[in-house]
Parts: sequence; C-alpha cells; structure tokens
Amino acid sequence: REKILEIAETINYIPNKMARSLKTNKSKLIGLIVADISNDFYSGMARYIEDEAMKLGYTLLIGSSDENPAKFKKLTELFSEQQVDGMIIAPVMDSDETVQKLINDQFPVVTVDRYLTHTAVAGVRVNNDEVSEEVCRFLAGKKFKEIAYVGYDTRLPHLLDRQQGFEQQSEKEKVQIQKILVGLDNIAGEVHQGLDLYFQNSNNRKAVYFSSNKLAVAGLAYFIQKNIRVPEDVSVIAFDETDAYSLFPVEIDYIQQPL
Repeated sequence: REKILEIAETINYIPNKMARSLKTNKSKLIGLIVADISNDFYSGMARYIEDEAMKLGYTLLIGSSDENPAKFKKLTELFSEQQVDGMIIAPVMDSDETVQKLINDQFPVVTVDRYLTHTAVAGVRVNNDEVSEEVCRFLAGKKFKEIAYVGYDTRLPHLLDRQQGFEQQSEKEKVQIQKILVGLDNIAGEVHQGLDLYFQNSNNRKAVYFSSNKLAVAGLAYFIQKNIRVPEDVSVIAFDETDAYSLFPVEIDYIQQPL
C-alpha cells in the first residue's frame, strides 16, 4: 500500500471520484436547489453551505429553479443522475409530487427557507408569521394608522405566513392595511402602480412594509423617482437585506434572515 501511494504521489495521480463512489456508495456530492441564485439571500446561503460542505469533504452542486416547477423537477432528476448523497431544496409552487417522489425513493432531502403543506419533510425556516407580527407592532407603536403591505400574489406557504402574520396583528392593533400584491413577471411596474394608489388615496402618515428585498428595491426606486423622502415622508421596513440598500441615500430598516 505504501509503495502504491508513493508511486501515486510521484505521478500526481488524482483519484477517480466516480470509481470511488462505486466502492463506498457515496459520491460526496450534495445538490442545492434555490429559487434564484442571483438573490442576495440565496447566494449567501449557497456560499455558507458550500463552505461547510467542503469542511466535511463534500462538493456542492447548485441549481436555480426560477420558481418553475418543471425546472425544479428537472434539477432533482439531474442531481439524482449525478448520484448526489442528498439534496437541500427551496420548493416551488406545485412541487409536492416531485418532493414526495424523492422521499418515496428514500432520498435524503431537507427543505430550506420554505416548506410544503401536503408533504412531510424535514426543513429549516424562519418564523415568518411572528416576524411580520413584530413589524406590525413596531409600526403601530409609531402611531401609523394605515400601512401598505407589499407582497406577492402567491400560494407559497412561507410568503402567506408573512402576509397573514401582518394581517392578524393589524386587527389587534386596529391598523388599516393597504395590500399591494404583485406577480413575478413585472415586479417593479406593479409595485409602482400599487404605491401610486397608496400615496394618492390617503393623507395619513405613511409606512410601507416590503415583504422581500426584491420588492423593497422596486419600492425604493419608486421613492427616488417621485422624490419621496425616507423617513421624512414615509417609513420603510423590508424583510431581508440586499447590498442594493447601500445605494439608497439613507439607511433602510430591514429584517435580517439568519444563515
């Protein structure tokens, strides 16, 4: 054995991982599927997971589903073909069947950031409803009586938790909410339209809760275009951070998701 190792070192031999995996039944690969790798939250998460995986001798394969269930399914099949030892996934809408197949095939899988309502699978996520309740309490404590909630028109459970937590707390605080719910195809345009209505319909002091960093960036661009000052004309809180906030002339209050 020592002679073989000595020769291998002399010729700079690199072990064949696929051949080794046949012997050990482990590929030392982990698949990560996120919604959008360009999003600061997911890119930061991917980097953290990659660093931790490497410490344990694993290589991370990364894919973005782009909120597309067909692409999400294709990525799970691709990672299965690559014989990854497990997958970390951020499920998209209508992906229960795909995830259930992984479970039925006894494939190690963990959800992150999101969860499924009809499929039992281990996962890690933040308490979205409680975070939004706290945001509502904070703004109500600042004597805002009408607050704009900017969110997505979606069926994703974690985003609905975020919205419902804010709505339920607003009833307790006797605060009115103007909901601005947008799709994924024209985020900036729909956010701007919704904010136009919000600022036209009321003379009350303004506050806006953006339920994601992408929505917040769209909203901040609107404020710049309309010469609306933060915090003089409107108070802003955003769920999740992004480096783009540093381009805004004042600091933006945001909820930081733990990694």
